[in-house]
Amino acid sequence: HAIATRLLPSQDPVHQISIIPRGRAGGYTLSLPEKDKFYASKREMMDNIVTLLGGRVAEALTMDDISTGASNDIERATEMARQMVTMYGMSDTFGLVGLESIEHRYLDGRAVSHCSEETKTAIDNEIVKIMKERYEIAKKLLTDNRDALDKISEFLIEKETITGDEFMEIFNKVNEPEIIPEDTEE
Repeated sequence: HAIATRLLPSQDPVHQISIIPRGRAGGYTLSLPEKDKFYASKREMMDNIVTLLGGRVAEALTMDDISTGASNDIERATEMARQMVTMYGMSDTFGLVGLESIEHRYLDGRAVSHCSEETKTAIDNEIVKIMKERYEIAKKLLTDNRDALDKISEFLIEKETITGDEFMEIFNKVNEPEIIPEDTEE
């Protein structure tokens, strides 16, 4: 998560990383905004999905296997992609059409669909497409920065928790990253 966060300019700075389990999480990367935000852009949301998928990619790269550890990240990334497609008008396929809304926001907050079964299938296909594309971006970022991934992992295994400054120090020692320019459309 931290490496993807560092390399994507729309993401907030990393403040802390820990491999100490907390609740359902096996660890965490804490990023804090530098200023208040009230809205999220399409770019930020797409980059958030890349960041959320970073843990699964790191598992696949370093262990040649995957686990249930990324389940919450996958759930959150999928929900974000669904909201982009159905509620926020951020889909190239559907454009500015509201396909879902939230009913009883302060009670159960469930999404209510406003489309046909055929459209629901197309929505699912669009979400799968977004998730696959974002996964490939996360995979490229971590593969291209594998040395940093390994060094930071070693440090975390030894110390269990590191600050954002320690993370940046290790990351910058390993390589000068290629940061994806903000004006690039994916």
